[in-house]
Amino acid sequence: MKLYKFLKETTGRWYIDLPEWTGPKAELEMVEGADTMLDHVAEGSDHVDLFMSETPFDNATAITLTKDLTGDIGGGMYLLGTYNYVTLNQEMWLCGVTNFVFGHLPPVIYFKKAA
Repeated sequence: MKLYKFLKETTGRWYIDLPEWTGPKAELEMVEGADTMLDHVAEGSDHVDLFMSETPFDNATAITLTKDLTGDIGGGMYLLGTYNYVTLNQEMWLCGVTNFVFGHLPPVIYFKKAA
């Protein structure tokens, strides 16, 4: 389990804060539903810290890979079914940066908002 920081800029765009990333900042933008998920989890804040892991942990929420797009545009489509007992069925695209973070495209990613 590792802690990741997400920041929403004044433009309304969300980015993951990855100091070790050497590629363009644009590739760190959370788009195609991932931004909507972060808006929901952040509850009006312009930043949110998430613990994330490939293995389940206490009070974690799962997002599940529904389509591997590695051979196409990169990354994959994921589904957040419920969050805090609310059914969302939020689809999101997580780009190839996911491979950088986890070393591959995980079938399930577990996350929990840091207190």
